[in-house]
Amino acid sequence: MTIEPDTKNWTWVLERRCPECGFDGTSVSLEDVPSLLRDNIGYWPAVLERPDVAARPDDSTWSPLEYAAHVRDVFRVFSGRLNLMLAEHNPEFENWDQDAEAIAARYGEQDPLRVRDELVEAGNALADAFERVPAEAASRPARRSDGSAFTVESLGRYLLHDVVHHRWDTQATG
Repeated sequence: MTIEPDTKNWTWVLERRCPECGFDGTSVSLEDVPSLLRDNIGYWPAVLERPDVAARPDDSTWSPLEYAAHVRDVFRVFSGRLNLMLAEHNPEFENWDQDAEAIAARYGEQDPLRVRDELVEAGNALADAFERVPAEAASRPARRSDGSAFTVESLGRYLLHDVVHHRWDTQATG
């Protein structure tokens, strides 16, 4: 059972509150990112220990396991993007098709405890990396191939919305 891919451009969350999950990126600074990431990381282990973690609530919604595997991979992808931004001036990010990745990696069939461990490891590494970003690097630029522009700081806020929203997704369905 395939879920319809999300093709929305979510960059608007950098300018206003998300009406679904309530995340307000306008109130987040670069200095807030590590602690907010760690708060999010702390949510997932209990989710991944649920007996029904692999069950989809309906035909159009990922299971908590699939959301957690996605969050783990978001942490990994954004770690690479942050490192690229700090190493190069205005790099263009490689495209990442998150829906294709979910299918190819068989998110719904992965071992929940392994996903838990990998999510915690990748999330903490990313939080540590954001913690090490010097204040003068906050405005370093990068862009996606669709033209969306980011700074190190806005990348952190964009990332936070993604993982906060998926936390909300699993709370709304579980």
